[in-house]
Amino acid sequence: MLEGKLIHVVDDDSEFLKGIARLLKAHGLEVRTFASAEEFQMDAEPAEADCLVLDIHLGGISGIELLCRLSSAGIRVPVVLVTADDSEPTRGAAAAAGCSAYLEKPVSGKLLMDAINGAVASAGIQPS
Repeated sequence: MLEGKLIHVVDDDSEFLKGIARLLKAHGLEVRTFASAEEFQMDAEPAEADCLVLDIHLGGISGIELLCRLSSAGIRVPVVLVTADDSEPTRGAAAAAGCSAYLEKPVSGKLLMDAINGAVASAGIQPS
């Protein structure tokens, strides 16, 4: 269903980035990875992505703050937020920011793919 879709992944954990990139590519997706929100803001074209996977707790700008900045700029892309440091305030902030899905690390490949599928489908993005 998602084959050929472009997914941007932002996470400061290089091993997580590599693993997610392999998983997504194995499902026929195009993937661009970024080690920080700042790198993403400098190098990405967020409106071109079909979905973003953002870590919440990054070294600088958080994934939630990045989502808010994109929304403020009028960029509407489905976002899956992931975190290894789950808490009620974080879940609340993620929901208020308008994420499509919120997942706790470690996240299974199936759960992540289901979240991306759901995010893309809810955004009305047509399958390739």
